[in-house]
Amino acid sequence: MEQLKQTVSFQLGFAGDELKVLEHIEEMLAVRMKEKPKRHAHSVGVARTAVKLARVYGVNLFDAAAAGFLHDWDKVVEDGELVARAVRYRIPIEGSPALASPLLHGPVAARELPELFPELDEAVFQAIDRHTVGACDMTPLDMVIFVADAIEPGRHGRYADELRGLVGKATLEKLFFACFSQGLVYVINTGRYLYPTALTIYNHYALTQR
Repeated sequence: MEQLKQTVSFQLGFAGDELKVLEHIEEMLAVRMKEKPKRHAHSVGVARTAVKLARVYGVNLFDAAAAGFLHDWDKVVEDGELVARAVRYRIPIEGSPALASPLLHGPVAARELPELFPELDEAVFQAIDRHTVGACDMTPLDMVIFVADAIEPGRHGRYADELRGLVGKATLEKLFFACFSQGLVYVINTGRYLYPTALTIYNHYALTQR
């Protein structure tokens, strides 16, 4: 019983079948990321944060936890292998596949995880798919995972603090847009590669904020 109480899923208040599934995910994640302790801690932090956001914005708690734990499942895979898998799964890639490789762990994992966790809803895999580049038709769960990835406790700095300050005060869509927008500013200010769909997504949500 003491070991059960130590699981994050138990601490978050899950019980019954949902707890069993989430604890299985936690076990698998710990094995998957045993050589990446910081990445593992980040994934757990995203799961915790996703559940908190889900409570605030009325999103399914179980789906939020599952997607949070698993969102970086393929972050342990080398960039070249991610590109190869994306091509194999016929995942659409805008622009250069090599430059897009840091963003492919979400879409690739979304194709692979259903076989490992068939009990999870398709919405979970979609949220994992979209947590890197977003989409013009983000669901509330998609937005929760996208934002949780940016504001989990391991994220520091004004960027994360400002977003945390919006939780519960702004609508989920406005919170997502602020998160997405600040991400674009960071990419541009640091001279990094801007994924081609980013401006389309930005413009879509910029118009909806009016």
